[in-house]
Amino acid sequence: MTDDTNNLGRLHSRVGELAAARDITLTELAERVGISPVNLSVLKNDRAKAIRYTTLIGLCDALNCQPGDLFVLAPHPSNAQDG
Repeated sequence: MTDDTNNLGRLHSRVGELAAARDITLTELAERVGISPVNLSVLKNDRAKAIRYTTLIGLCDALNCQPGDLFVLAPHPSNAQDG
């Protein structure tokens, strides 16, 4: 099993994309969710190591989406086929 820290790079946050698609600024989104713009930026730029359920629920409410809409998981490198 690989180091969990190395696997974090596989998870991509779509928060910025979803906010832009809904014409919501990140400042406005942070206010709606009740988190700081800095913490929202950390999440948006794939630097977060964890997320609180309350933040996840707040993002889903503000962006009118489901938790699965907020993140994309890249395939594990060991699952890549040899070319």
